[in-house]
Amino acid sequence: GEIIEERRRSTAQLGSYLAARPAGGRVVLETSSEAFAIADLARQSGHEVRVVPATLVRALGVGERKLKNDQRDARKLSEMDCRMGVPSVHIPSRERRDQQARVTARQGLVEVRTKLINIVRSYFRTTTCSQVKATSKTLAKNARAKLLQQPDGIPDYIEHLLRTLDCLNEQITQADQALKDLADADEVCQRLQTMPGVGPVTSVCFATAVDEVGRFESASRLTSYLGLTPGENTTGFKTTRTNMTKAGSSRTRWALVQAAWTMVRTRPHDPLVLWFQGVAGRRGKRIAIVALARKMAGILYAMWRDQRAYDPQRAAKALNA
Repeated sequence: GEIIEERRRSTAQLGSYLAARPAGGRVVLETSSEAFAIADLARQSGHEVRVVPATLVRALGVGERKLKNDQRDARKLSEMDCRMGVPSVHIPSRERRDQQARVTARQGLVEVRTKLINIVRSYFRTTTCSQVKATSKTLAKNARAKLLQQPDGIPDYIEHLLRTLDCLNEQITQADQALKDLADADEVCQRLQTMPGVGPVTSVCFATAVDEVGRFESASRLTSYLGLTPGENTTGFKTTRTNMTKAGSSRTRWALVQAAWTMVRTRPHDPLVLWFQGVAGRRGKRIAIVALARKMAGILYAMWRDQRAYDPQRAAKALNA
């Protein structure tokens, strides 16, 4: 409970500072962009690390009475950790963080491409030209061909967008290949890809979100962690189910839903798809596809835990359990 040393240091100086401290200390910090990198430095110097969730720091007194600065925050976290031992979020391995960074970079390229595609398509809606029928990879080529048939040709600002789309398509293709090579070299991702609909992107997203399958006691704990379970608002004797909690990684949820749609299209006779069709008939496809994504997440968990490839018969038994 006594403050021995208190001073301000830049992030770049923390590595040398922690290395100079006696091993066996405890480093406590809030979640932030730099948190896991600092955790690596602390562990290398023999210290214990606790990264406090951002949703918890307020309850611990950080920023109370609308007074918040670095000094007060550090004192409050230190004080509360001395009293009760604050909980920590899971600190993923460096390998999984590198994989996540690669997926994030690819997603950024795809999002930029989507925005440019929308701008090009909106331009055609403002002219007398008919809409261009094309995929994301063929839009630039087909748009040029249609515009060259017009008296004014291709406006320079549209050509700039089309050139950027060509470049982005090339970069996304390279990013997809790099992700495929990464997934093929990872034993866990290889096993996850034996499930229909699960490709390199989905398998890497799932692996980076879970990191260590042993930290989840059951499939239901994992699906809850990913935000694929309905919320609950219970008061007295009245229980009300709400929409999905969406508490975990939005990228992983999106990837699982896309994988579910792919399974529905490509494996119509799979037990999971037959189950989806039954739910869709009662509740509609939008609810059913999320339910299928939740089932897929639970089965992927079991495949990883038991080190087994996907087996439709075992999936059917899991549905009936």
